[in-house]
Amino acid sequence: MNEDTIKGKWKQLSGKIQAKWGKLTNDDIDVAEGNTEYLVGKIQERYGIAREEAEKQVRDFNGGV
Repeated sequence: MNEDTIKGKWKQLSGKIQAKWGKLTNDDIDVAEGNTEYLVGKIQERYGIAREEAEKQVRDFNGGV
């Protein structure tokens, strides 16, 4: 799923994102609003993982929705 598609379906995806990454706040998700780079950064920050791992998780998530 490309970033334009993600932005278009953000409201629907936000619940799935919250379910997958429960440490993200609603504000984190609202501010991200389809910006995968911001989302990756917040996942990295909240979970204390490497950027590459956060990017992989987001890619895998995008492929599954």
